[in-house]
Amino acid sequence: MKRKSKNSSPADIKKALTYYPAFLDLNDKSAIVVGGGKVAERKIDALLRAGADVTVISPGITPKIMQEKKKGRVTHICRNYKIGDLNKAFLVIAATDYPEINRNVSDDAPCLVNVVDTPHLCNFIVPSVVKRGPLTIAASTSGVSPALSKSIRKELEENYSHEFSVYLKALRDIRKEAMKCIGDQRKRGSCLKAVASKKMLKMLREKGYKETKAKADSLLKKALD
Repeated sequence: MKRKSKNSSPADIKKALTYYPAFLDLNDKSAIVVGGGKVAERKIDALLRAGADVTVISPGITPKIMQEKKKGRVTHICRNYKIGDLNKAFLVIAATDYPEINRNVSDDAPCLVNVVDTPHLCNFIVPSVVKRGPLTIAASTSGVSPALSKSIRKELEENYSHEFSVYLKALRDIRKEAMKCIGDQRKRGSCLKAVASKKMLKMLREKGYKETKAKADSLLKKALD
């Protein structure tokens, strides 16, 4: 997975890059984090929540990472990074305080690699994310302005409350019922679109989960009749 050439400047790379958005299945995939500080801690937390098999390479680790180690949720290699550490990795994150080490990790990685706060050494970047249960909303400025990405994320957090998480769980049950009991494909499709329409999103924001769920149930009942 090629990144920039060694003769290119960060500015040149930023101008040229257009990122392809994707959501990765990291369940049981090998993820290596080089570094054991607070930044690494945050990255490890996100990887664990995604189900990754996390290995940390660092002489020292934070108390929180140590807790995860004691729980058996992360593997800790207590030394500095060396060549060969990344051979079996699916994804790598370099999060040390040493630019030379981070560059070496970037150069050596045969896989997906992210160097924190250094986009031109990455072949993927991590967007600002809003999580509401099964709903994941990601915002990125392609590395141009991480600060703006965070501002957009905060705006999204205000527009998508935790009630969306609860409603999504209800939609999952409604979809199962519709798939099982509504044989007519067109009728089923119309029902599923109706319970997830912009009108329903507006109702969820303005009137809350209880009333929106009742309306969704009535739409399903009507489709079942």
